[in-house]
Amino acid sequence: MSGPPIRRILETALYCDRLDVATAFFRALLGTEPMVATERLSAFDAGAATVLLLFQRGQSLHALAVAGGALTAHDGTGPTHMAFAIDRGDLAAWETRLGELGVEVESRVEWERGGVSLYFRDPDHHSIELATPGVWATY
Repeated sequence: MSGPPIRRILETALYCDRLDVATAFFRALLGTEPMVATERLSAFDAGAATVLLLFQRGQSLHALAVAGGALTAHDGTGPTHMAFAIDRGDLAAWETRLGELGVEVESRVEWERGGVSLYFRDPDHHSIELATPGVWATY
């Protein structure tokens, strides 16, 4: 069975115990201000028309009425994982940037397709990955 094609993942959500701390971390990491910043969520441009959503844990447990309808309830617990796609030529600059921010790289993986992944933790202990092309057959 096949259906209409998916273009990409548009949003990735991380649930945070302290939204202010997580927002400050990703503001520094990404070098940009959030597109939206409320007590409930912060939304960052994650490049290539993708969005990183940071939710205050527990604040999205109930649907939220908005002008055009309702946002459905969701939440998450425990550390999760997400990856940012980066260019291979920017890998060294990212390693330098992480060092400047005092972020410890937990792991570096060199994949058989030629890609490289750097893994580190955000303030909520989510596993964050920076991945170059060659990690997946599709990337």
